[in-house]
Amino acid sequence: MKAGVSTASLYPMETEIAVRTLGEMGVRNIEIFVNDTSELEGEVREKIASCIKEYNMNVVSIHPFNSPLETLFLFSDYKRRVDTISALYKKYFEFMQYVGARIFVLHGAQKDARCSDEMYVERFMKLNESASEFGALVAQENVHYCKSGNIEFLKMLERECGAKFVLDIKQAVRAGYDPIEIAEAVGGSVIHLHVSDNRPGADCIPVGQGTYDMAKLIRALHGKGFDGAMLVELYRNGYSEFSELTESVKRLENIIEEFS
Repeated sequence: MKAGVSTASLYPMETEIAVRTLGEMGVRNIEIFVNDTSELEGEVREKIASCIKEYNMNVVSIHPFNSPLETLFLFSDYKRRVDTISALYKKYFEFMQYVGARIFVLHGAQKDARCSDEMYVERFMKLNESASEFGALVAQENVHYCKSGNIEFLKMLERECGAKFVLDIKQAVRAGYDPIEIAEAVGGSVIHLHVSDNRPGADCIPVGQGTYDMAKLIRALHGKGFDGAMLVELYRNGYSEFSELTESVKRLENIIEEFS
């Protein structure tokens, strides 16, 4: 297991600057939150790749900025829109191959989307087939306002297509779950963790500033075979200083030592 930070935590800093900033802070395991399609190619992509090489960084995962469009495009009855987003996500997969990332984070369809389980499974599997051509894997994140915010839906995906998951602590809390409930339900298929602490009145804060028993969750996931990355993902208004990000990483690394 390893700990790190998502560039999403530095939003709205431009992505290549966020990558460099994390590198300068000594963070070596990262998720890149892509904030614009221009970052997938050309000069910006080269700047990102240069930072990764300079600081010997490990890009664990990629998160697309256009997740809110997945209901309208990927899980639509309108074939042209499905084709459009499939072509766009292929560019993401090419970018992932270029920077060495393996996990693509999917939000999926919103709760009220007119999308059957059968359609969802079909589209999920097709997207994964496309990703596999570039050595990538699509992983479903639990998102409180999406179908994936429901544990039963996650269990269905695991059962029907062997889906892998990104467990996001704050999203679980917002959906009314203790994240351990998700770990117990589908923990054997969790390959990535988005980390934030919480306490009454604050559900997305640096590790150690809340009351959540992080060690208990990691212990539960480890017991299910989890050996992935735990990346701190905070909103910019959830912390004050960048040092709080590295302090969060250190606290996670201290927990990880229990299993080494």
